[in-house]
Amino acid sequence: MISPLNERERLRHKRQNRIQSLLLIGGMAALLAACGWIVAGGEGVAWALFAGSISLLFTPYVSPWLTLRMYGAVPIRPHEMPALFQALALISDRAGLPQPPALFYVPSRMMTAFATGAQGEAAIAVTDGLLRHLTLRELAGVLAHEVSHIRNNDLGIMTLADVINRVTAAMSLAGVILLLASLPVLLVEGNAVLWLLVILLVFAPTLASLLQLALSRTREYDADLDAAGLTGDPLGLASALAKLERYEGGLLETLFLPGRRIPHPSLLRTHPDTRKRIGRLLALRVGPTEQELYPGPVILPSRLGPPHRRPHWRPTGLWY
Repeated sequence: MISPLNERERLRHKRQNRIQSLLLIGGMAALLAACGWIVAGGEGVAWALFAGSISLLFTPYVSPWLTLRMYGAVPIRPHEMPALFQALALISDRAGLPQPPALFYVPSRMMTAFATGAQGEAAIAVTDGLLRHLTLRELAGVLAHEVSHIRNNDLGIMTLADVINRVTAAMSLAGVILLLASLPVLLVEGNAVLWLLVILLVFAPTLASLLQLALSRTREYDADLDAAGLTGDPLGLASALAKLERYEGGLLETLFLPGRRIPHPSLLRTHPDTRKRIGRLLALRVGPTEQELYPGPVILPSRLGPPHRRPHWRPTGLWY
């Protein structure tokens, strides 16, 4: 279990993450409003916020089942992997979810998991590679991480950030077009051009994208901390992250740069650096493991045989 002292530390980190998330969302909204103001003054601000609200309202809802179908996921039956379902049910109950998420199997050698949907209609998909390489203790940490994403409505938060990002890019493009169209007139009439505002307008989409990536990293940190609280076992998730880094790092190097390490600038990551995530989890001192989360081994049913196809690029831009 997490000691009382480190439980307070975990909650302190969570508060910091929430504040950081609010600041990042606020920063993106302020950047959108600034683009509107540069384009059309006060009316531009109103139109920018109105466009963002309408875009969010009419953002197409993607059913979690459609997402799972895209990955070729198939449902796992409770009697096939009872130990995994028991751990998921206990974690979901601790998280206060109305019901445990549905569990799906993705026939991929890559080691990953993802959550989709909201609390009332949620699902968690785990790959063949993940089930074959992680212990039940490590899988419980991964499931708790995904349950935390569902409970915290991270999908909705990232959808909001994506909408703001897209509207900012649209306002920036409109402003640049208007500027290019009116620039000759401004120069002929001798009107001053505020180049700092022009530069802000041009680089606004890039700044919004960086803020969105920072928000994604913050939500991942928060899900890690929540997972540690739900399982009472930060070392389980830390061990899983270490394995994912070891196995998947080797796979990505083979695909792109054999024999070399791929540099990942911290500003361009959607996920935080794995070593930093592990370090935060290891800082939470633990006592005896909660054995109720690990009632038995993970045994894949015979119908879920190992995938024969190697991971490859899909039109979505994803490898699986």
